[in-house]
Amino acid sequence: MAYARTASPTHDFIVEKRERSRPGFWRWFLNVMLESRRRHADREIARYLDNGKFTDEAEREIERRFLSTPPRF
Repeated sequence: MAYARTASPTHDFIVEKRERSRPGFWRWFLNVMLESRRRHADREIARYLDNGKFTDEAEREIERRFLSTPPRF
């Protein structure tokens, strides 16, 4: 079989990608959930550090609490 191009090179079709004015529902929902978790973690850290200085021991405890536990969704 032979292939012949029927459109001239100057008349190729151009597809323009339409930009969304806002994110879709699931992207919005994920962003809301992530922001909520971040704010919750910030509040917990602030409450933990309310008693004094940010020491090595406090840093290790914060890492133990927030990096080793599974998320509670």
